[in-house]
Amino acid sequence: MTPTTSATLPFRAADLGTLVVMPWSGEAPDGGDMPYLLAYSLGDAADGPEATTAAVERLLTDHGLPVGGDLVDGAVRPSLPVTLLVEAGQAVLNAPSFNAQCLPPPEWLAAVEKRGYAYLVFTTRPWPEAVPGKPVEPEELAAFAGAEETLTAAAHAVLPARSLRR
Repeated sequence: MTPTTSATLPFRAADLGTLVVMPWSGEAPDGGDMPYLLAYSLGDAADGPEATTAAVERLLTDHGLPVGGDLVDGAVRPSLPVTLLVEAGQAVLNAPSFNAQCLPPPEWLAAVEKRGYAYLVFTTRPWPEAVPGKPVEPEELAAFAGAEETLTAAAHAVLPARSLRR
């Protein structure tokens, strides 16, 4: 009988494919504007969308963001390795394995300034149609970001908005 090993394979950032962060804001239950960040992969890793999905899930769980789990509050978990930097009109999502930045619209920046945080939805569900540089219609964003398949395949976190001055 040959023993089996359960060695953990090393994480390969290339398996994530192209990561995209898309900002938008919308009305929250409290009536105010909520700044959201949707993070997703295009599913374009060399081994295909299934490998991308698995790599994104591993990235999230390795960094304390459970997929399909409870909301993670970065304000009460200062050791959370995923952070949000908002500076000079840009939003930068940082983690030990990646950095992704975007240029949010003015209403997003105003909402994050007022609230002091953004709501991150980081999904393992690839969205190959939403490529950087190609406009996404609000209806398309709402359909993807609000789909049950997207939300249940995602980690949800509230991330304090940090700046270089704070």
